[in-house]
Amino acid sequence: MQTRDPRFDGRFFMGVRTTGIYCRPICPAKTPKPNNCSFYQSASAAQAAGFRPCLLCRPEIAPDLAASRGTSNTVIRALDLLAEGGLDGDGSCVETFASRLGIGERQLRRLFLQHLGASPVAVAQTRRFLFAKQLLHDTRLPMTEVAMAAGYGSIRRFNATFQKLYGRPPRELRRTQKEDLPATSHGAVTLRIGYSLPYDWDSILKFLAARAIPGVEVAEHASYRRTVQHEGLQGMLHVTQDPVRRQLIVHVQFPCVRALSDIVRRVRRVFDTGADIEIIGRHLAANPIFARLVALRPGLRTPGGWDGFELGVRAILGQQVTVQGARLLAGRLAAKFGEPVLTSHPQLSRAFPTAEKLAEADLATIGIPRSRAAALNSLATAAASDPGFFTRGGSLDEAVTRFRALPGVGEWTAQYIALRALREPDAFPASDLVLLHSASREFGRSLSPSELLRLAEPWRPWRAYAAQHLWSNYASLPN
Repeated sequence: MQTRDPRFDGRFFMGVRTTGIYCRPICPAKTPKPNNCSFYQSASAAQAAGFRPCLLCRPEIAPDLAASRGTSNTVIRALDLLAEGGLDGDGSCVETFASRLGIGERQLRRLFLQHLGASPVAVAQTRRFLFAKQLLHDTRLPMTEVAMAAGYGSIRRFNATFQKLYGRPPRELRRTQKEDLPATSHGAVTLRIGYSLPYDWDSILKFLAARAIPGVEVAEHASYRRTVQHEGLQGMLHVTQDPVRRQLIVHVQFPCVRALSDIVRRVRRVFDTGADIEIIGRHLAANPIFARLVALRPGLRTPGGWDGFELGVRAILGQQVTVQGARLLAGRLAAKFGEPVLTSHPQLSRAFPTAEKLAEADLATIGIPRSRAAALNSLATAAASDPGFFTRGGSLDEAVTRFRALPGVGEWTAQYIALRALREPDAFPASDLVLLHSASREFGRSLSPSELLRLAEPWRPWRAYAAQHLWSNYASLPN
């Protein structure tokens, strides 16, 4: 706190009792006396204790390290469900929410207090409030649209929340911002997402570029663009990096503000901004092989999938073909069955087809075997009939079992979907050929999938990051 060390940004928050404000450890304001401070594990805990967020350091754009706090996979899954609006109602639904995770309400509260210092309801409310505060600072959206985008049921409730915390209506917070904020036009807004250091932007962009679906995604010139589809509407986004401020800059063009929260959540997932990469790196570096790999790429992340169904389709198309081959097949699929999207970028013209569209389509027409087309139809039918099919809820094993129940989906495909679509940090597709080749090189002998699984036991609960290091290292080696 006294040195404003950016490595600790997002790891804790300090509440200043003399002002009633809570801050990030990098806050540029005069450092308060330690005996006037209380320290909290999360912004939710500080806010639940009665402190209001600082207008100067803006806790709403701090790295969201709570997503990998501790080693509780239950908490990680719960936070994913919260981000999807799992507790946007009142506190009476906590019991139902806990049941989706396979635990009781009392145990869920205990885990949240242990790892985050606040209850599930407090975490959900704080996230909603901080997103609204970010929209107030970073956009010129009308107040009604800010309230809608942040998930408030009414403008009255939105105003009351700000009045309670700041003693003034939200419009007065907006008056304090700079006048050079770009005007909003045609649904275009620019938002910032913080991340912790180190962050290997080049590696994650290279990974996305190699798998970008033609017509849907473009990763080039140090940026990522893609089309966006939400509840029948289409748009696009553009993501770049601000390394000085340790932030991703997200430019969104979309006609409905209600989609903003979902879009930001997906960007966080794709770029893995919530990973506490130092904890993960220290854990893996206990193995001499990973000590070297982590030192080579200290900020390596595991890129997530934009959409669970899209990633599932991509995984099935990738069976027994190269990365480039799967990419081209996905492009054909989007060109034939995806809705056209009008964008300002010449390479972005299609939205990825919906599950409902692909459930009955003759997918063999894109040049894949009938068996694989049938597997895709089955996946699409499952996703169309169950909106939560790609939502994290139970354990990794339960998710893998659910995916493997589909025809044409084996262990590799199920683990890969869990890794990238569900963001399971311990998912590990041990039968992946590149993973086996890379691990065999590092261990100096040929490994079978079962041997690799045995060797990977000490890497839990971060085997997904171990896999990403092995994949990245193999890709960098000469043929």
